[in-house]
Amino acid sequence: MQLMRSRYSAFAVRDAGYLLATWHPATRPASVDLDPAVEWRRLRICGLTGGTEDDDAGTVEFVAHYWNFARSQYGRQHENSRFARLGRRWFYVEPAP
Repeated sequence: MQLMRSRYSAFAVRDAGYLLATWHPATRPASVDLDPAVEWRRLRICGLTGGTEDDDAGTVEFVAHYWNFARSQYGRQHENSRFARLGRRWFYVEPAP
């Protein structure tokens, strides 16, 4: 899903405005705090469900790898994220259970 990749890129370049603009209005926080000690290094998409032109919802399972300078260690975030379409635009909703 293109939105998942663009949101990952926004995390990598610390573009909080884009992250908020692509967050579903029902779950969007007032702000996003991006840790300056974290450098996102790689994204691997593991699986997709839905998210086509005919769908109004979908999920993306991914693993995002990062380096934490403050802790001098690698880490990874493994998540299954929910997305929903409003009109013609897709939005990130929340992590799926």
